[in-house]
Amino acid sequence: MPSDPLDMVSDLVKMGLYKDQQLTVADKLNTYELRKTLLLKSAGKGDPKREKLVLALAKQAGGIENAFAAAFGPQAGLFFADSVRTSGATRREFLRNVAIGAALVTLTNCANPKEASDLAVNDNGEPVDTSGLEKTDLRIGFIPITCATPIIMSEPLGFYQKYGFNAEVVKMPSWGAVRDSAIAGELDAYHMLAPMPIAMTLGLGSGAFGVKLASIENINGQAITVANKYKDQVKGPADFKGFTIGVPFPYSMHNLLLRYYLATGGIDPDVDVKIRSVPPPDSIAQLIAGDIDAYLMPDPFNQRAVYEEAGFIFKLTKDIWPGHPCCAFAASDQWISDNPNTFRALNKSIIEAAGYASDAANRVEIAQAISERAFLNQPVEVVEAVLTGEFEDGLGNTLNIPDRIDFDPYPWQSFANWISSQLVRWDLQGDGKAAQEITDDSYDTIGEEVFLTDLARELAQEVGLNPPAEIYRTEELEFDTFDPATPSEYVKEQVEKNGV
Repeated sequence: MPSDPLDMVSDLVKMGLYKDQQLTVADKLNTYELRKTLLLKSAGKGDPKREKLVLALAKQAGGIENAFAAAFGPQAGLFFADSVRTSGATRREFLRNVAIGAALVTLTNCANPKEASDLAVNDNGEPVDTSGLEKTDLRIGFIPITCATPIIMSEPLGFYQKYGFNAEVVKMPSWGAVRDSAIAGELDAYHMLAPMPIAMTLGLGSGAFGVKLASIENINGQAITVANKYKDQVKGPADFKGFTIGVPFPYSMHNLLLRYYLATGGIDPDVDVKIRSVPPPDSIAQLIAGDIDAYLMPDPFNQRAVYEEAGFIFKLTKDIWPGHPCCAFAASDQWISDNPNTFRALNKSIIEAAGYASDAANRVEIAQAISERAFLNQPVEVVEAVLTGEFEDGLGNTLNIPDRIDFDPYPWQSFANWISSQLVRWDLQGDGKAAQEITDDSYDTIGEEVFLTDLARELAQEVGLNPPAEIYRTEELEFDTFDPATPSEYVKEQVEKNGV
C-alpha cells in the first residue's frame, strides 16, 4: 500500500473508482464542510433520520473532526489538508486528495465503489440534488473553438459531474454536421451558433426542426483575419471588394456581422465579394493555400493564423458590436420535453461554467484544460492569448484587450430580434411559409419561442450569478443603434443608408 496519498491516484483510476474528470469536486469546500459531507454520505445513506443520528454521534464524539478521525483513523487528515494554502501544492493535487478521501470513505463502508463518484456538492458544501434525472449518460456535440469554452471545460473541470452527469463532449467537424446530428437524434445537446436555433426552428436551410437556445456560450470572441499579402492594402470595408471571405456557416453571427460591416463600405456581400462557408478547423489551410483571402471566424483560428504567420488580425468583432452573442448551448424541443429535469440541470451546469469562465482569474487554468488534443488540440499559448486578451495581432502590435472574448450566459431577446432582422435584410430566410413568418412583425414571437431567457435567468440566480431582470435592451453597434422594438424600421434604415 503506497504511503503517499497521491501515489494511489493511478491505481484508483485503473480500478474504476474515479475518472480523471471526476477529480475536480469540492475545490471550494473547506475541511470541515468536506468531512461533514462525506460522513453524511457514507454513514447517513441519504436517510434524513440516519443523518440526524450521525450528527448527534459526531457531537458526542466532540465534533466532526473527532468523529472523522475515530471512523477513519488519524491519517484521515492527510487527505484533506488544504494543500493549496499550506504547502504550495497545485490545485490539482488538492483535488486528487479530496477524491482519494472520498474513495476511502466508500471503501471503509464496504459500499459500491461507484458511490464515490456520485458525490456532488455546491459551493456552500451542500449536496446537489441529482435525483429525478431522466438521463445521466449524455453526448454533447461541440466545434473545437474557444466559443465552446463552457461546454468543453465542463468535462475536465467537473461541472457536468457535479450535477450528476456522465457527459461526453463529442468533437464535430462542421456546423452542418452539428445540425444533421441534432436532427438525427445522435446527440443529447449541442454547441450551436446563436442564429442556428432560429433558422432550424423556422426551417431555414433544412427541414423545420424545433430547437431551443438555452443559454449563450460566449460574447465577442471573433475577428476578421486577412492573409499577410494584403497587409498594406486593407484599411476599411471597401478594401475587401473582390475578396473571397470565409465564414463558418450561413446561419452564423460571423456571416451576419461580416455582411453588416461590408455594407457600411458600400460593398454588396452578394455581388462584390464571395462569402464561402468554411469549417473553422480548415480556415488556416485555405488561407495559406489562397483559396480564401480573409475570414471572419471564431478563435482560436484568428490567433492561430498569427501564430503560423499566415495572416493578421484586422478587426475584432467586439469593435463591430460590443457584447454581441456568438455561440449558444441548445437542445431540441423533443429532447427537452422527454428529459425536463435533465435539461434543467444540464443547462444549469453550463451557466455555472460560463460564470466561472467570465472570471479573468480562471482563464489560464481553463486554457490549459481545453487546449488538449481531445478538445481544441491547439498550442496552449494560442488559447491563452485568446482567453486572457493579451495577444499579438500579426502587425507588430502587442495588445491587451481583456474582453476580446467573454462569457455571459444571458440570452437577451434583443439578440434574437437583431438576428431575425438580418435574416430578413439579406434574404437568408429561404422560400415558402417560413419566409413569410419571419418577414412580418412577429420578431418578438419568434425570439421568445426559441430563446429561453426566463429560464436562463432563474438558473443563473440559483448558481449565484446576477442576471438582468429585463429581456430587451438597446444594442449599440459600431455604425448604428438597434431598437429591438422596431426591427422592421431598422432594416429599412440600413438599406436606405448603405444602399444594400
